[in-house]
Amino acid sequence: MSVAEPRTIVLFRHAKADWPQVSDHERPLADRGRKEAAEAGRRLADTGIAFDLALCSTAVRTRETWKLAVQEFPQRPKTVYEERIYDASPGELIAVLNETPDDAQNILVIGHNPAVQGLADILAGTAEGDARDRMSRRGFPAAAFALLSFTGSWKSLEPGVATLRDYWAPTE
Repeated sequence: MSVAEPRTIVLFRHAKADWPQVSDHERPLADRGRKEAAEAGRRLADTGIAFDLALCSTAVRTRETWKLAVQEFPQRPKTVYEERIYDASPGELIAVLNETPDDAQNILVIGHNPAVQGLADILAGTAEGDARDRMSRRGFPAAAFALLSFTGSWKSLEPGVATLRDYWAPTE
């Protein structure tokens, strides 16, 4: 794959988590979260994007979100469970993405707020249609995702280089 071809990044926040008496890292999905994760998976599958790689936080709620969402995909991408995504800043997420091999064209990052929303805001130098307005209005609730594209190598990913192509969040 040429670095001149557009790349896609989907920043996907985990679905609604429960609050049992466990550490934050071990929190599972709530019933509502399981439904929203599957719905988000259907929406992502409807984009028609063939994802090459999914980078998922090691937290229980992100792993459960991904497990339910990916069942809706026609083809499962390679999945890497990356502990640096848990409790990351937007800059730390960029550093993880900068390490991505250039043969990966379309990537999903399944993570947490505020980093996921912050990274979407930071990367999006431009936006298509009303995607930025919808994301600004809704924020980044559980199971929301932002779809961004940029041209260049993963090492060149930096603030402002991407276009926010779409944004989706479940209805409450």
